[in-house]
Amino acid sequence: MLAISANLLLLAAFLAPSGDLSADLLAAVNKGDAAMVKALLAMGADVNAKNSYGVTALSFAADKGHVTVVKILLEHKADVNTKDSFYKSSPLDRAIVRKHVEIVKALVAAGAEGADSALTNAAAQGQTQMVQAILETGKLKEDALTKALAATPARHNAVAQLLKKAGAEPPTPKPKPALDPQFLAAYTGTYRSDNQEIKITVKDAALSAQFATGSAIPLQAIDKFSFQTENGVVTITFRRENDKVIDLTLKLNKTETVFRPGAPLREPTPGTADVEDNGRGVKSPMNWPSFRGSHASGIGDGQFPPLTWDVEKNRNIRWKVAIPGLGHSCPIVWEDKIYVTTATGDGKAEFRPGLYGDVDSVKETAEHAWSLYCIDKNSGKTLWQRTACKGVPKIKRHPKASHANPTPATDGAHIVASFGSEGLFCYDPSGKLLWEKNLGVLDSGWFFDADYQWGFGSSPIIYLNLVIVQCDVGKDSFLAAYQINDGKEVWRKSRDEIPSWGTPTIVEGPKRIELVTNASRFARGYDPLTGEELWRLGRHAEITVPTPIFGAGLIFITSGYRPVQPIYAVRPGMAGDISLKEGETANDAVAWGTDKGGPYMPTPIVYGDYLYTCSNTGIVTCYEVKTGKQIYKERLGGKGGYTASPVAADGKIYFTSEESGIRVVQAGPKFQLLAVNLLGDPCMATPAISDGMIFVRTQHFLFGIGRQTVR
Repeated sequence: MLAISANLLLLAAFLAPSGDLSADLLAAVNKGDAAMVKALLAMGADVNAKNSYGVTALSFAADKGHVTVVKILLEHKADVNTKDSFYKSSPLDRAIVRKHVEIVKALVAAGAEGADSALTNAAAQGQTQMVQAILETGKLKEDALTKALAATPARHNAVAQLLKKAGAEPPTPKPKPALDPQFLAAYTGTYRSDNQEIKITVKDAALSAQFATGSAIPLQAIDKFSFQTENGVVTITFRRENDKVIDLTLKLNKTETVFRPGAPLREPTPGTADVEDNGRGVKSPMNWPSFRGSHASGIGDGQFPPLTWDVEKNRNIRWKVAIPGLGHSCPIVWEDKIYVTTATGDGKAEFRPGLYGDVDSVKETAEHAWSLYCIDKNSGKTLWQRTACKGVPKIKRHPKASHANPTPATDGAHIVASFGSEGLFCYDPSGKLLWEKNLGVLDSGWFFDADYQWGFGSSPIIYLNLVIVQCDVGKDSFLAAYQINDGKEVWRKSRDEIPSWGTPTIVEGPKRIELVTNASRFARGYDPLTGEELWRLGRHAEITVPTPIFGAGLIFITSGYRPVQPIYAVRPGMAGDISLKEGETANDAVAWGTDKGGPYMPTPIVYGDYLYTCSNTGIVTCYEVKTGKQIYKERLGGKGGYTASPVAADGKIYFTSEESGIRVVQAGPKFQLLAVNLLGDPCMATPAISDGMIFVRTQHFLFGIGRQTVR
């Protein structure tokens, strides 16, 4: 026994890399290295070691499914009920989310709290193995079995039988109240919350609830005002005054959301519009040189792209070209050329659009090729294609991401393409490689757990003779500028930042030119020629995606990962720390600010007198750009999420859904959905606008959309 302990101590002494026993223990737990975990604990490592977000070694092991490591930590009396400081989740919560049955069983047996609710949730979802595991622990309150059985849908008979065998008593059926169909009819209609919509219908003298993205769910009456789903997980309660329905409250687990009656969103028939589409000839074709055009403004006025099109009928589709591989980078335009990047590998790349909260990563071990395409703007013909590099991807990516996320940038004489960890490459318009730069491994992932890698996303920008890149990653984040002619580094500034995905922006203010970056710890303003920090603004979301934008004389900085969802309107030319104090909504540097409403994925747009934001669920909010006063909040509709950023041209704003095409909204203080244009292919990339056309990059294609006859 002594020899074994000595060997473990020797192993830890040689292999522990940092000298920090807590950090080494967390690293060993993440890897599932049971021998190292034992050795470090023998050396005195704290079994309840935490990272900066309060995640314990036991939570990490439970999340990763390392059964042996979990048992070792429990043997050393790890606290089974410590919750992290950000999500407030315990080791049991993590194991349940990941469906690690054996670990759930071990944690409950060790005294983890929450077994009763875990049993009910597992029963409601028909998770037979999970129910069996929790039952075997015997750590349940007297009424837990009966509650779980009551929550079990009839179709999950195997679960019901397990619960009954364990002693669950079937609940005494309550007599269903006989409700007059005319009484029920008063509840029918569409109800809306800030980000959801429910349609209530009546069929066979019973109510049903239908959400925007699902099928109708039957409801059972509890009384005249309250109704439940069969499994009891969802309860809907109506509030009436003088026979008029005022609102409904949806209760899901412990969360309650109020919905109020509202007219259903009336979508135009796809490919048509309620207003005349008065396209005009373009007098001066504009370039769209980088992510969302010049300075990320997203505005293409004077280019008159079409309001409507129809992919199936080939109406207003000038051309359509297949782009191999998978890439979410956006197309850019310079004169008659379009540039777009992609990453191709062996076989079909896993890609999953839609609204979901999965933090998992896709690990690809096949060789990939990273390429830049040059396409004729008028015909869609591929002029040239260059493979920048080949190899196995250095990091994993999110199922919703690609290995070619950053959008290229051009000044007409140079085209700069970033492929993240694979490098930065510069070509001339003929496709000649001018230079390349190794930026190192750019590991962007979940701040909460670095094992979950999501892929690099920030795009390069060009300012004068500089290529500027923002590289906020898990370790050693930096901002750097390179000479555009030869790639020589001009300046580099380290950044105390966790991963972020926004692109830096050049702001041409009245006093000076500023380089503005958005990130989790601080948004910052820099001198673009030297990299000197000018100002910083604190309190942002832990996951920061939107790019800063400049409009109406203000810099808008947003982020939307809960619980922090700020919108800041910053005056250019500021200095020092300009962060708002607790309770403040404005100061000398910040014209106005709010801690709610910031978008999660799409970059907002300033167009005319208004700021428009779009949530990842498709909620458009319009604000007065000068004051921050909310003008309206409306749902765009459609299936799936919204990741691409809105663009605007000639009084219209184009919002791109991941799975439901592009919706066109009238600009101004009144919400009006003008058109719905389906694409027939998932879309994650922001469109480009130029010369009477809108260029849309989908999962498989690049579309050149414009009127066949320009009037």
